[in-house]
Amino acid sequence: MSNFYVVTSYQALLKNYHLLKKGDLILTRVPIRKDNLHLFFDLREREVLSYPSFLSQILSHSKVAQAEILKDFMPPYTYVVKNKINLLQIMEDPPPYEVFITKRDFANCGLGVSLWRDLEDIFKYAGTEVLPYPFVLQPFFENWKDIRVIILGDLYFEAYLRENFKNFRQNLFFGGKATPYELKEEEISFCKTVIERGGFPYAHLDLAYVGDKGPFLSEINLKGGIKGAKIKVNEYEKILKNLKEKFFESWKETHTPYKIL
Repeated sequence: MSNFYVVTSYQALLKNYHLLKKGDLILTRVPIRKDNLHLFFDLREREVLSYPSFLSQILSHSKVAQAEILKDFMPPYTYVVKNKINLLQIMEDPPPYEVFITKRDFANCGLGVSLWRDLEDIFKYAGTEVLPYPFVLQPFFENWKDIRVIILGDLYFEAYLRENFKNFRQNLFFGGKATPYELKEEEISFCKTVIERGGFPYAHLDLAYVGDKGPFLSEINLKGGIKGAKIKVNEYEKILKNLKEKFFESWKETHTPYKIL
């Protein structure tokens, strides 16, 4: 029987890419760019396994992928705009709001979020360097409550409310404040459903309430800043290492002999 391969770095993946086969394991995150997304489809077609899952890695990097694949969990009137036709279709039957936000694809920490006076303003700049396609379009909800949830497998979870009274972005990066938040059972269940759908072994989720409606998923990522969290960096990294080792031990039970590349 031939060896199963375990890939532990991106360099090893590129070097041994064409050797990989069904059951082999990529035990590292892969840098995701627009020019290498096709590799994920090829590896998945060849039934190569990955930790974290290929889907969770793509969702972590792409706001557009989140809005399309996890749309059922997101606030109402969440759209993906890929071209002028998409935008015109929205403008023909607009949601009952005047002010909107857009989220640029492949942007994090609130850096790709922009506030617009109306859809006409968005139409004016859509497709330019100011607002390149594709992007996510949502109404600007004034009565918005933002909750960051950190779930590290079955080993750790916590949540905190994020508030920023000087900026429409709730990110702590932009000066927001964090307050510990006790999750309700239905919120925990919601988070677990989202994580399962996206194939996340661990995640940072941003939950949202619009008035008394929710919870909704605002965004999700495999990792994010832990400013405002009770957990410290060393403990956080130790738990992630533990989860990774646990997955590897489970994989080894049915994949021997193996060789680490």
